[in-house]
Amino acid sequence: MGDSEHSSSGDTFVDSREVTSRESKVKFSNDEETLIIRMYNLVGERWALIAGRIPGRTAKEIEEYWNTRCSTSE
Repeated sequence: MGDSEHSSSGDTFVDSREVTSRESKVKFSNDEETLIIRMYNLVGERWALIAGRIPGRTAKEIEEYWNTRCSTSE
């Protein structure tokens, strides 16, 4: 049983691009995107504060959105 569980998790090596593409599947409306960008310019990486302005969004969702769509670390 333990072997079957281990073999089913054979996707241990995950490319960071795959993780990014999974995280970016959360859809944001144009208004939400605009608000996130404007709020980021005002308050920086205060994700909880930004999330408080967008009903139904968590700080984690907004931070993941920012890191996948707006960050230019590469």
